[in-house]
Amino acid sequence: MDRFFVDLKNINLDKKQCFIEGEDVKHISKVLRCNIGDKLEICDKNNNEYVCEISDITKKQVFLNIIEKVNVNRESDIKVKVYQGLPKGQKMDLILQKLTEIGVVEIIPVVTKRSVVKIDNKKDKKIERWERIIYEAAKQSKRGIIPKVKGPLNFKEALLDMKNNDLNLIPYEKEYLKSIKSVLRNINVNSIGIFIGPEGGFEEEEIDEFKNIGGILVSLGPRILRTETASIVATSIVLYELSDLKGDE
Repeated sequence: MDRFFVDLKNINLDKKQCFIEGEDVKHISKVLRCNIGDKLEICDKNNNEYVCEISDITKKQVFLNIIEKVNVNRESDIKVKVYQGLPKGQKMDLILQKLTEIGVVEIIPVVTKRSVVKIDNKKDKKIERWERIIYEAAKQSKRGIIPKVKGPLNFKEALLDMKNNDLNLIPYEKEYLKSIKSVLRNINVNSIGIFIGPEGGFEEEEIDEFKNIGGILVSLGPRILRTETASIVATSIVLYELSDLKGDE
């Protein structure tokens, strides 16, 4: 069943009705060629979802009747935010897509000293593109929310934001012994920040500043990973150790 997100303001639970607007209308009518009576899965972006039936389709809106609420929780109890040093090329697109699928709640691009990419004059357009990538990935992976993308921030702004997290980790190639698993053992936190460096990694000065706010350096093993790989691997390990990726044991 195809899945779409609907703003809370467009859902009337008393009347058991809702409607879809925006770009998804064209996708439903022209690409999927849905008709009245077809069923869709609707999520309110707040981890609530419903099975709905199309009652009418216009050029700008798709109207639906809510048939039933689906009792399922697709979101992790641990809120993971990834601070991603801006990579070159289209790597950020892949990172956004995969981190959304894995289960992060927020992705924050960060301009570090070794970041090559400069997007000041294209910031709004970039963020709009990133939001679209996240939206499509959230639909495909059946997320209960749409992860946020904020920024880009500079390094000091990122450190300031990290102070809101219970725990902050930074995979670092010169940390050989301390694994993510060992840091997370017997720990009780609600939110974790993961800081991933761009190509070329972090400057020593940046590492020192990170440690000064209580950040912990961790190892991702003996091999050097690309920035996009490190982001995916580190996040997967955290959610496996502390959350729903591990499954029932």
